[in-house]
Amino acid sequence: MGNEADDVSLPKATVQKVISEVLDPDLTFSKEAREIIIKSGIEFIMILSSMASEMAENDAKKTIAPEHVIKALEELEYVEFIPFLEQRLADYKGTQRVKEKRDAKFKKSGLSEEELLRQQEALFKQSRSRLHQTSVSGASSSTSADEATMKTEEE
Repeated sequence: MGNEADDVSLPKATVQKVISEVLDPDLTFSKEAREIIIKSGIEFIMILSSMASEMAENDAKKTIAPEHVIKALEELEYVEFIPFLEQRLADYKGTQRVKEKRDAKFKKSGLSEEELLRQQEALFKQSRSRLHQTSVSGASSSTSADEATMKTEEE
């Protein structure tokens, strides 16, 4: 597994951001320490993926499902992560349901994508027009206020 880990990496900026979020503001993190975290993370991902793959094979499945990852975590004795991950999975499924409803609404509309895009562009145009009218009237009223202030200062 060590050679495979040399071929892949995690984005350093992302890892640094994660580290910074959990680190006390008065502490710093060396580049070497970040590299160790990255290498450890890659190794963990590879071990977990391999174990989840075994779980899928044991269930005669060709696709690794979230349940296989959960079983792999149990097998690797990382049970403390499971409640957190199950909550994230539930959140993800919730957002997927919202997307599916939105997509179903689009399909039920009976309109082509081109027609929906035309309608969207028309709404954008209306919005820009209202924004322009608001900014023009706001600018003229502020100009009037500026002129009144200047007259007061002159007197």
